[in-house]
Amino acid sequence: MWIFGRKGPSGFSARSTAEEVTQGIDGTGLTAIVTGASSGIGAETTRVLALHGVHVNMAVRNMDAGRHVKEEVVKENPTAKIDVMELDLSSMASVRKFVSDYRSSGLPLNLLINNAGVMAPPFTHSQDNIELQFATNHLGHFLLTNLLLETMKKTSRESNKEGRIVNVSSEAHRLTYAEGIRFDKINDKSIYKGLSAYGQSKLANILHANELAKILKAEGENITSNSVHPGAVATNILRNPGLFYDIVRTLGKYVLKYLVKTPQQGAATQCYVALHPQLEGVTGEYFVDCNKAKPNSLAKDKDLAKKLWDFSLSLTQQPK
Repeated sequence: MWIFGRKGPSGFSARSTAEEVTQGIDGTGLTAIVTGASSGIGAETTRVLALHGVHVNMAVRNMDAGRHVKEEVVKENPTAKIDVMELDLSSMASVRKFVSDYRSSGLPLNLLINNAGVMAPPFTHSQDNIELQFATNHLGHFLLTNLLLETMKKTSRESNKEGRIVNVSSEAHRLTYAEGIRFDKINDKSIYKGLSAYGQSKLANILHANELAKILKAEGENITSNSVHPGAVATNILRNPGLFYDIVRTLGKYVLKYLVKTPQQGAATQCYVALHPQLEGVTGEYFVDCNKAKPNSLAKDKDLAKKLWDFSLSLTQQPK
C-alpha cells in the first residue's frame, strides 16, 4: 500500500485506485485490448474497464492464467464482457496472428492499452533474435499498434468516439544508456546491463507514443496516444528474476510493502488516461500518478523518436 501522495491538478494522486479515478464513467459501447492482462495491473485494468461496461479483450501469453482472471472478474461482475486471446509480444509471428484473428472477429477497437512487459532478465534473445526486453516491451507493442491502427481509425470514424492508445512506460526510462537507444548495439551481449536495457525499452515506449501522436494528429485522426508510469507495483514483471528479485522480495516483506503500490493503485494511471473525459484531445503526453509529468530530455527528442520509428519499422519488416 503506497502511503504517500498529494493530489495533483487532475484531483488524483499516487494513492488513488483505478476504481476511484474512473468513478461515474460509462464505458458502454467501447471495446479495448489490454496486453499482459493475466496478472498484476493488467488484470486490474481488465476488471475496472469491464466494471464500466467496456468489452475487454485480454491479450495474454498464458491462456490458463487469462481464463482464470476472466472467471474471477465475471464472478464479481456477471455482466462483464471479456474475451481471452493468446499473444506473445516477444514473437512477431504471434503478434501478426493475434491481429489477424482480431480482425477476423469483426470487433471494433476504441482503446489499446500496451501494458505487458518484462523487466531486467539475464541477456536473452526473443524468438526473432532480438534482445528480449526491447523485443517484448517495445517492438511487440510497436508492431501490434501499427497493425491495429486501421481498425482503430475505422472504429473512431464510424462511432464518432475518440480512440485512445496508452503505452505503459516507467520512470525507469531515466536509467537508460547514455545515448538513449543503442540502435547498433541492441543485441550486443558484452555491454548488456539488465536495468539499462529495461530503461531503454521504457524510453522507447514514450518515444513511440509521442511519434504516433504526431502522425495521428497530422492525419487528422480522432485518436490520442500517450504514455504512463504506473508507479512501483508488486507484480510478476520480473519473468526471469534471479538474485535481484530475491533481494526485492525479501525487502518487500518488511519495508517495500509500505512503499510500493497495490495493483489497484498501479492500474489507476492507465485507466485514467484510457477513460477519463478530462483527457479528451490530450495526446503526446506522459503521465505519472494520473497527472501530466515531464520525462527526461531524451524522451522529448523528436529526432530520436523519428529515428526509433524508422528503426522499428525496419526490424518489424514494415514499409516506411
